Amino acid sequence: MNKQEEQLNALNDIRKIMDRSSRFISLSGLSGVFAGVTALAGAYMAYRELQHYAAGNYGYGTDSDIDIEYNLLRIAVLVLFTAIVGGLMLSFRQSRKKGLPFWDKTAKNLLLNLAIPLAAGGIFILAMLIAHPNTFGLVAPSCLIFYGLALINASKYTYSDIRFLGFCEIMLGLISMFYIGYGLYFWAVGFGVLHILYGGIMYFKYDRSNA
Repeated sequence: MNKQEEQLNALNDIRKIMDRSSRFISLSGLSGVFAGVTALAGAYMAYRELQHYAAGNYGYGTDSDIDIEYNLLRIAVLVLFTAIVGGLMLSFRQSRKKGLPFWDKTAKNLLLNLAIPLAAGGIFILAMLIAHPNTFGLVAPSCLIFYGLALINASKYTYSDIRFLGFCEIMLGLISMFYIGYGLYFWAVGFGVLHILYGGIMYFKYDRSNA
């Protein structure tokens, strides 16, 4: 190995170190798969609830509308909590395997840039439902769009693949705006199928390759 090759190798090592210090690379691909499976399970439970509602099992009138909205919200919170806890556990395991810190400045920046659009989207959806109760059909498209924006905003602190996932979520949300009434199906594709697909890609691209 000549001196020029040694210098190139040294530069490559420096570049890898800088990349590790500026990006959260402990994000596990399996966390995406887990989130997708959890979302599909939640979509199925929500579908069953809507079937019961359509069959009149909730009764009729304002009280039945409140009951179905409460049950759907409860399912959404359960899915979100399960996906977050599972994702954190899998990413923590990944960080230990790579010998990297799990909670550092980069992780904080990632969380902050992810949380800002999500918080704005949550407030927007809540205000929309309070001010205009008949806009329930816009909830799924809004979730997908704001979630996509959050992924794009946070992608500069982790793998660039997350940016493309964000674009896909936004496009899916915009398409679903033209198909109000089918929001649950778009929600299942966006949070379920796309997460499983991209989680699998990330697993074989980063997790397995670095094992």
